Amino acid sequence: MIKKFAPLIVLLVVCVLALLNPGLPSKISTETLNSGDIAWLLTSAAFVLLMTPGLAFFYGGMVNPKNVISTMMQSFVAMGIISILWVVVGFSMAFGDTIGGFVGDPRTFFMFNGVLEHDPWSLATSIPFVLFAFFQLKFAVITPALFTGSFSERIRFTSYIIFMVLFCLFIYAPIAHWTWHPEGFLFKMGVLDFAGGTVVHISAGCAALAGALYLGKRKDSNHPTAINVPYILLGTGLLWFGWFGFNAGSAVGATPLAASAFAATNVAAAAAGIAWLFVEAARGKKPSAMGFCIGAVVGLVAITPAAGFVTISQALFIGSIASMISAGAIVLLSKTSIVDDTLDVFPCHGVGGMTGMIMTGLFASTAVNVAVVEQGLLIDGTTALFFKHLIALGIVVAYSLIGSYILLFITDKISPLRVTAEEEDLGLDVTQHDEKFVIADLVKK
Repeated sequence: MIKKFAPLIVLLVVCVLALLNPGLPSKISTETLNSGDIAWLLTSAAFVLLMTPGLAFFYGGMVNPKNVISTMMQSFVAMGIISILWVVVGFSMAFGDTIGGFVGDPRTFFMFNGVLEHDPWSLATSIPFVLFAFFQLKFAVITPALFTGSFSERIRFTSYIIFMVLFCLFIYAPIAHWTWHPEGFLFKMGVLDFAGGTVVHISAGCAALAGALYLGKRKDSNHPTAINVPYILLGTGLLWFGWFGFNAGSAVGATPLAASAFAATNVAAAAAGIAWLFVEAARGKKPSAMGFCIGAVVGLVAITPAAGFVTISQALFIGSIASMISAGAIVLLSKTSIVDDTLDVFPCHGVGGMTGMIMTGLFASTAVNVAVVEQGLLIDGTTALFFKHLIALGIVVAYSLIGSYILLFITDKISPLRVTAEEEDLGLDVTQHDEKFVIADLVKK
């Protein structure tokens, strides 16, 4: 009985804490605020949130019709769970007072206390602190939604929620602190991540690989390739659109740097989509809508860490190369007998993010962004930034992969992760949500 009502009890506790910590603002300083920057960041935050429904359609179009609702729900529920968790303690663990450069103090902004009256963030002085906090929330929301594609069609919904919460607190928040907090150890090392290649995509990609390894292969060996291509196209369009807020918004202002990141984002996605079609042609396949969409998303992933540090022509190169590398990674992973990454999350987001991080170490330029202290290897021949990125890459991959596997093990002990063979056969839409995707019934007929 207690187990049955546990989620409701947790929610009631959060509601009580909210009443006990109203977070009423005092007078807010507006001296450094800029209305144009505020307008752009409000818009960007909305763009980034739209990426999560976009991801839901992108993933939902690739799975078996009996698992469409469950797959899409895994993305949508992240908007609810992570939004609450971010206010309670997530934001504080990512951007609160540092504890040794490794994680934020959970007490700093617990229940968002002090956020409304706080001075602007030191690296975003022209926007209110609360806007910075909620812009960052959107990144935290989409990260766990990304890794759902690796173990979709076989994970229990309640167990996924538990793992998502643990991942946000113990994987995402610390890595965000390392990378984006001025006292984070990767930030102080000089590692560059403009919009989340490391924080979002590498962490999600490695969690995806851990999930695919831990849950094992799907019961049905006859996996469909693409079920609903229009869903995939719609999802790609929403992701591409939202990614302008993801990358250009990370300039935290309506500035020339935002325009440069905006342009680099579009060019990388376009080049990667076309490159994927060329890879398909080289393998003797016809150009597919699904292939172009996957390639475009890989290009968006790869340009994310570099968007504010590279030129537009370099963005074209990054998108093209990342697309070919990820396509090769999918082929190699498909030949293994132990990994069943349902929607190729690790090859696309994990490998794509790693490629982007390495490319940032090659091409980052002071001419594009004056915040670049050490330039890329191919800009002035110095190796410092490049090797720092390689070190950071190893640290983040190891932490995300091993940490996620441990959290999956803990989650499995709390609530079994994998559905039963019978539930998997019936489909997660019915067994987890008691709902049906109407097209699924039409397909059966």
